[in-house]
Amino acid sequence: MARILVIEDESAIRRVLLKILSEENENYQVFEAADGLAGVEMIKNEDFDLVLCDIKMPKMDGVEVLEAVKKIKPEIPMVMISGHGDLDTAVNTMRLGAFDYISKPPDLNRLLNTVRNALDRKELVVENKMLKKKVSKNYEMIGDSKAISNIKNIIEKVAATDARVLITGPNGTGKELVAHWIHQKSERVKGPMIEVNCAAIPGELIESELFGHVKGAFTSANKDRAGKFEAANGGTIFLDEIGDMSLSAQAKVLRALQENKIQRVGSDKDIKVDVRIIAATNKDLKKEIENNKFREDLYHRLAVILIKVPALNDRREDIPLLVAYFAKKIAEQQGMSLKTFSPKAIKQLQQYDWTGNIRELRNVVERLIILGGKEISEDDVKLFAAK
Repeated sequence: MARILVIEDESAIRRVLLKILSEENENYQVFEAADGLAGVEMIKNEDFDLVLCDIKMPKMDGVEVLEAVKKIKPEIPMVMISGHGDLDTAVNTMRLGAFDYISKPPDLNRLLNTVRNALDRKELVVENKMLKKKVSKNYEMIGDSKAISNIKNIIEKVAATDARVLITGPNGTGKELVAHWIHQKSERVKGPMIEVNCAAIPGELIESELFGHVKGAFTSANKDRAGKFEAANGGTIFLDEIGDMSLSAQAKVLRALQENKIQRVGSDKDIKVDVRIIAATNKDLKKEIENNKFREDLYHRLAVILIKVPALNDRREDIPLLVAYFAKKIAEQQGMSLKTFSPKAIKQLQQYDWTGNIRELRNVVERLIILGGKEISEDDVKLFAAK
């Protein structure tokens, strides 16, 4: 049931609005406030799906109400009610975040359409927030170790900027989690995040994958195709394992960084792109530069902010938290009851040499949950997780 609040100091208009809305839809639950102050107090203490608010009111006018609501509950759509002399102010409220405005006396069809559209918008906003929460849970960074805390602090500082980030660390340490956290906490979160695994794409195809191609550019180019940079426009592109990228592709990436322009393979036409680049590698790029396998100028362009993700062996104190997190997630995925790990089992896991890092630990936890007892014991670990 949609909860609608009408804030209007003229009782006659307030009664008309309440009558129209109540009769329009039995799922509309309509409330009223006689002035702005009372309306804001109700919004603070109760949940509403939509607010209709007059502009000229005593104690607190509609503009002040709008500004207050945007601070305390910005997701609530506000529809302003304007008299003939308030039209300029009503238009200005749109710039301040109002969903729409309706004139007095309210036109029935215009009012109901606006209400329906505003409620639909509110539903979409809530769905998007829930979706973002789900995405965030998929990319949680688990751990309280000093190394992980330092990474989280860096992310908090760098995410809101457009600074390029280079993430280094061994395979399986969670470099992609860092990249996703940066994107989700950035101003670009409404835009796409496009991932490219440079190691998984053959060298002869990497340029087409990144920059696209025009029809006839090569044998199998049967039509024009946009690349990942164009797909990421307005958002973030994550170049994973960039140390495996060919030198010719590196040159084009460098140009994209310098000029915010790309060219599709087979074309000389410039295409402007607005993309933040986050790169990751398990290689020592400085050694790659010495061996003429990586461009030094590109390295310095990418490594504005350097984040080094530690190996699991360097953050063993995080293993209890990681095991608990994986155990819960795996139990949910497998439709099994949650299993706990005995203190001795955890201690045994902390003693292993985790060459495969977080990825290996997750696989071991899954194996133990499937094969172990109701409580995973030290013996279970020795039997099913022996290295």
